[in-house]
Amino acid sequence: MVEISVRELTKEFEVGSRVLDGLSFQIDSGERVGILGKNGAGKTTLFRILTGEVRADSGEVSIGSDKRLGLISQIPVYPQGFTVEDVLKTAFSHLREMEGEMERLTATMKEHSDGNLLRRYDALATAFESGGGYETDTRLGKVCNGLGIPPEMRRTAFMQLSGGEKTRVNLARLLLVDTDILLLDEPTNHLDLKATQWLEEYLEKYKGTVLTISHDRYFLDKVITRVIALREGKAEFFQGNYSFYAVEKEKRYLEQLRQYEKEQAKLKQLQTAADKLHLWAFMGNDKLHKRAFSIEKRMERLKTTDRPKQERTLDIRFGEKQFHGDELLFLENLAKSFGDRRLFSDVNLQIEEGDRIALLGDNGTGKSTLLKILMEEERPEEGRIKKGPTVSLGYLPQQIHFSHPERSLLDTMLYEQNCSTQDARDRLAAFQFRGEDVFKTVRSLSGGEQSRLRLCMLMNAKISLLILDEPTNHLDLSSREWIESSVEDYEGALLFVSHDRYFINRFANRIWTLENGVISDYRGDYESYQAMLERKRQLTHGGRDAKSRPEKAPRVQKSTGGGTKQLKKDLSAVEKRLEKVEERLETLKEEKEAYASDYQALEEIMAREAEIMEEYEALFTQWEELTQRCEALEAGCDDVTASTQ
Repeated sequence: MVEISVRELTKEFEVGSRVLDGLSFQIDSGERVGILGKNGAGKTTLFRILTGEVRADSGEVSIGSDKRLGLISQIPVYPQGFTVEDVLKTAFSHLREMEGEMERLTATMKEHSDGNLLRRYDALATAFESGGGYETDTRLGKVCNGLGIPPEMRRTAFMQLSGGEKTRVNLARLLLVDTDILLLDEPTNHLDLKATQWLEEYLEKYKGTVLTISHDRYFLDKVITRVIALREGKAEFFQGNYSFYAVEKEKRYLEQLRQYEKEQAKLKQLQTAADKLHLWAFMGNDKLHKRAFSIEKRMERLKTTDRPKQERTLDIRFGEKQFHGDELLFLENLAKSFGDRRLFSDVNLQIEEGDRIALLGDNGTGKSTLLKILMEEERPEEGRIKKGPTVSLGYLPQQIHFSHPERSLLDTMLYEQNCSTQDARDRLAAFQFRGEDVFKTVRSLSGGEQSRLRLCMLMNAKISLLILDEPTNHLDLSSREWIESSVEDYEGALLFVSHDRYFINRFANRIWTLENGVISDYRGDYESYQAMLERKRQLTHGGRDAKSRPEKAPRVQKSTGGGTKQLKKDLSAVEKRLEKVEERLETLKEEKEAYASDYQALEEIMAREAEIMEEYEALFTQWEELTQRCEALEAGCDDVTASTQ
């Protein structure tokens, strides 16, 4: 059944520049649809037209009758003093109205009996129960726990929250409202990994229709089964998740390019023939003009294919690392607190060459603080950090700061990068700052543009350890893909904080998790880390069979290694770790022989040996998997597989 129908929709905010230009599509009941397109393509405008917040210039929008639609766009204004709890409970306002009427009817019926009043009460009671009126507290608790809204936040005045916290509360409120169609505009932007995973599970069980705008490709792969891509004001359709879309989009581009080139070659051939006929006609045979005109008319009919366009991507690479060695950075007995709140303590870790470490943890646990300590922007309360003698660090913080925001982009490059004007312009152009853009002041840039400028300055540096704090946060999908290809070419060690699981999946070969003041170190990629967590959950809860929503479309799983080059880097790093573990096992073997008669010492050595053997087995399993994948890719196998379920 068609739930949303859009026909010939147009909208322009500036004369002559249409955001939507004859947009048409329809969405059936229960579909999970991703609305994709570059920044400014009209995705959010479309959502606001669907809800009636913005009026289209022309066209028709039809929503199924009696279908309730929910969207988080602007932060609503609530009465002065409203707490988060008050805001969340507005989702149940229709139930509270029913409850109030039922109470008034009860009081009236105590004074005199009336059949009509009793029938009205019975109808309200049935509607109240079927609408979940007796389960509101349970639903509220589940949603708050899932999205990370603790009891103390629920008691806080809504207006005291940060912008991100307000957005999270409004997402919770939207999920609590009994809607048939959910419009989600960047729903994961202010969620940590746990909350994002909870939202994915919630949407999997949600019985209504979902339309989502998101730059979180992992979220899109988990949630959507269809893509509507907005391009030049019109829609292009892909029946699959994000990974399927990414592959299919490239196939369509190449096919259109081949068709265009074939057409151009034919047109060139016909143009040459027409030119010759015109020339011969001027030399005395007027009849040849007629044949030449006939060829030119044929050429007009042949011009059916426009040259396909690819979105401009950024075009620059990280500088080469300076340091070649095994150990880059040592963290010894590191501890940090803010007031009475201890973020972490007794942190003893080291970063080695080849490491690509994802630092994970809930919001507010201290991940960014740890990165600032590594960059000497914050001081630890206890412990110290030791660097290799020639180790150089590069850092992209989450909150970008420029010491002279009043300067233009060009002047910023000239002063801070010590480069020529032409070199500065070339590097800025590679990051899509072209023409008059280079004379804008830094303070006039958006958050995403400031991240781009900082990357432009960073990526020419020769660094051995690159530290990134939420590197893809302000980037659109094409720019995220670009930064991934750049990081893939970077040969040094990497430490990053990210909620972008696509990014984590592609690059991490080691996971640090910061939880309850403790950093745990897992040597392996994100998929094996998730599998380990699932095994632990099954052991704890005795295993649970989760029913998944049936798929309606092909789903594509991408190789997490990022191609042969990245796989070989990962394989080399694992081999180095295996060598080190083997050396430690050999040392323990010698210790066992030396302390053969000391039972207590021998017991401690054997306990250490068991731990190291567990690490060795995990690394060996990873080595086998990487070796097989490398061999498969070198043999010409495709690392993108599709399956229709």
